[in-house]
Amino acid sequence: MNCELIVDARNGTGESPVWHPDEQALYWVDIPARQLHRWQAADDVHQVWQTDEMLACIARNGQGWVAGMESGIFALRAKADGSLDKRLLGGVQHAQAGMRFNDGRCDRQGRFWAGSMLLDMQQGAHVGALYRLDGEGRLHLQQDGMIVPNGLAFSPDGRRMYLSDSHPSVQKIWVFDYDIDSGTPHGKRLFVDMRGYPGRPDGAAIDQDGCYWICGNDAGQIHRFTPDGRLDRSLSVPVKKPSMCAFGGANLDTLYVTSIRPTGIDLSDQPLAGGVFALSPGTKGLEEPAYRG
Repeated sequence: MNCELIVDARNGTGESPVWHPDEQALYWVDIPARQLHRWQAADDVHQVWQTDEMLACIARNGQGWVAGMESGIFALRAKADGSLDKRLLGGVQHAQAGMRFNDGRCDRQGRFWAGSMLLDMQQGAHVGALYRLDGEGRLHLQQDGMIVPNGLAFSPDGRRMYLSDSHPSVQKIWVFDYDIDSGTPHGKRLFVDMRGYPGRPDGAAIDQDGCYWICGNDAGQIHRFTPDGRLDRSLSVPVKKPSMCAFGGANLDTLYVTSIRPTGIDLSDQPLAGGVFALSPGTKGLEEPAYRG
């Protein structure tokens, strides 16, 4: 399976890749650098915009973006000078100081979902929570008591929601039945216990067949699980910490993968850590819904 480096971005924590079909471009974020990135497929141009808070997850929103940041959910607009205009859509009262949003995306109906976590993940504190932003800009707490909410994804028909906790002490993926009218998950049950597979569960994507792709952080792999929880295939990337995957390209048949560049360790065995990669997964994905607020 071919794996191509498309941007040697050296992101501290590259996350939330989103394919923009109108621009034929890939967007993603670098969380600690407080940056939004864009790579244009046609001309191989890489652009970066800077903001004043860590941003962790994005979804399209008209001519701009909706983003989970530190103090809430914001509408972002990229400016010509390399900065980002931001407007608060929904503020959040975190469980304690030193928290930010983490993984997030829209459901098939355009509601934005995002989970929160403590910046110091090593504490293992169960203060993370999962929120839903409605069309009027109100945040609704959906689940608390998590450490690192991750792996959000929705089935092609929108009637299943996937969620993981990537903390080393948990490493589980759950599936819920999802009420598409009210935007309410119910019937939580274990989908995959990742302690039986290489890597911790990180960011995810859904393909046209309803299979769930999850990055195996620390293992350099991306796993595909069928809707019944069976491991179907695994793809490898030349870095240890792939962070999230997304389908894109003109035919949505390319799997883009962001990654993490750890600090304070020898990277001679993974010099491309923090890069963004493109793989040929052998299937197609779905266009990511935009926020309908």
